Amino acid sequence: METIFFWTSKLFWMLLSPDSLFLLLLAAGWGLLRAGREKAGRRLIGFLLASLCCLALFPVDEWLMHPIESRITAKPVLPADVDGIIMLGGAEQTQRSRAWGQPALGEAGERYMAFLELAHAYPEAKLVFSGGSGQLLGQELKEADIAADVLRRQGLETSRVQFESASRNTAENALRTVQGARPTQGERWILVTSAFHMPRAMGGFCRAGLAVIPYPVDQRSEPGRLLRLELDLAGHLLRTRDAMSEWVGLVVYYLLGRTNALLPQSCELA
Repeated sequence: METIFFWTSKLFWMLLSPDSLFLLLLAAGWGLLRAGREKAGRRLIGFLLASLCCLALFPVDEWLMHPIESRITAKPVLPADVDGIIMLGGAEQTQRSRAWGQPALGEAGERYMAFLELAHAYPEAKLVFSGGSGQLLGQELKEADIAADVLRRQGLETSRVQFESASRNTAENALRTVQGARPTQGERWILVTSAFHMPRAMGGFCRAGLAVIPYPVDQRSEPGRLLRLELDLAGHLLRTRDAMSEWVGLVVYYLLGRTNALLPQSCELA
């Protein structure tokens, strides 16, 4: 079932992500024009043009991101002692890392900064990195392998870190991490991931039986500047794709019982 869910979700999103959807609708508009249905074709193309202008001029991506990112406190008060620290993969560029023979990170590189800071602040804490491959093809390229290289280069003793490399999505991150780390009841664990991904990740860990302390990083919205004009179609479209992916993920995970709430803010274990 996990493999069916993985493949279905990836194929579904390949077709219905905003960039793919724009292309499909543009092709549909052209088809309508070619079929002689000029009025319908012009309306569809006009709708696409208006949508692209809106995306180009307004931070639609941040309007979608901010409600998720602001759901959990950005600077949590941490306890004096913690038992473990978990970082989720997602910043690693696996194909580019293999092509150039050195670790390559994407926009979520702040996860490493936070993980290293916390690892030094809590030298006795268990450390876990969770990340395999979320790609349909290239499953042999693991985020955990790149993470080990990055952390080693940054001076962290990687023998401290348990690398979980089998997970393919957020639900598997939670389940495989809990199965591998085997936290006991009452232990305090910190979870590090991007702010827009934190509610779904925290809800997944709650479902897996571990009430984590959320430590969100990599915020992508700018509170106080959400109503502004800026011409950046490519940037807005890319980040809108990420935001819509997360909203869809939240809904699907909630409907399938993979998270404890539609937009989790805390965890109450049964």
